[in-house]
Amino acid sequence: MAKFVVAIDGGAGSGKSTTAKAVAKRLNFFYLDTGAMYRAATLKYLQCRGSTDNIDRALVKEIIKQTRIDLRQQNSENHVFLDNKNVTLEIRTHRVNNFVSPISAIPEVREWMVEKQREVAEGKNVVCEGRDIGTVVFPDAQVKIYMQADLKMRAQRRQKELDAKNIKADLDKVIENLKFRDKYDSSREHSPLKKAADAIVVDTTNITIEQEVDLVEKIVREKL
Repeated sequence: MAKFVVAIDGGAGSGKSTTAKAVAKRLNFFYLDTGAMYRAATLKYLQCRGSTDNIDRALVKEIIKQTRIDLRQQNSENHVFLDNKNVTLEIRTHRVNNFVSPISAIPEVREWMVEKQREVAEGKNVVCEGRDIGTVVFPDAQVKIYMQADLKMRAQRRQKELDAKNIKADLDKVIENLKFRDKYDSSREHSPLKKAADAIVVDTTNITIEQEVDLVEKIVREKL
């Protein structure tokens, strides 16, 4: 069991990752990036030359039996390791972006990931972000936040984030990718993206990163 959990959910590009990282750093909590774990699984599928026309579910099921995904914090930075190889940058490419939602929607993948995420959090104070954290992964989390923002604002933030990693992305393509992921993630049958009944909604459209971090930190400290 984790000690204290801050669960942050929301659509792609709503500010979850940036806020979660910053809040975890301020509170000296472990930052559990569930999205990165799903991206790593997607990268493995693509490396295994899985079909991109129709997801090969049989291959996915085989992959998760023999795949190791680790999250490691080094010098205050989070790194993602796939089978002991650092793939922190590789999982952020446009190709992975396009297939992470279909891979993540497979029930066996989600069940496997929930187990792994709870293992990572065991015995720790964590800030965890994703799409089903407050509803499925940590339904008893002490703090639940649901972040939302205007689509164009989310796309601009995602493009800026990719630029910082030297990954070039056209804004229109980023917008289309976010639209697709919003629809796919919220309509999937298994663990869809939705706001937990007891989550606090934080709209980040018209506030700065610093302001949203301050707000979430304040909410957590009051609960602590």
